[in-house]
Amino acid sequence: MAEKDEREKAQRIIADNRKARHDYHVLETYEAGIALLGTEVKAIREVWMMNVHISPYSHRGYAEHAETRQRKLLLHRHEIRKLIGRTAEKGLTLVPLQMYFKKGRVKVLVGLARGKQAHDKRETIRRREVDRETRAAVKIARRKGST
Repeated sequence: MAEKDEREKAQRIIADNRKARHDYHVLETYEAGIALLGTEVKAIREVWMMNVHISPYSHRGYAEHAETRQRKLLLHRHEIRKLIGRTAEKGLTLVPLQMYFKKGRVKVLVGLARGKQAHDKRETIRRREVDRETRAAVKIARRKGST
């Protein structure tokens, strides 16, 4: 029983938008369901995701869909109102960060983000390199101390 609970909690990542975290400062994140073609229930609450490429399933039979069609994101009404207000601010946008399976359903992690400027990107790269060098130095020091 506990093993089944762990499997349900586990999320299998389909796609990860790593470049988004490089190009944007992510301020908040929201988890949204995706309305896919088929016999899913249509919701009144709508936010649309555009230009995401999902290849057709090889054993699809008769069902056909456009690979980059607009897809509806399912959010609560209060979340949509909050996002509309925040994206109206100068420089804020919604960016898909990750797509994953959760309890058999496809979910998208959407981030409210502000675009980074070139100097911010350079600072992020510099900080990442310093962290990498520090971890390597600590690892070497531990090896020397343990021998």
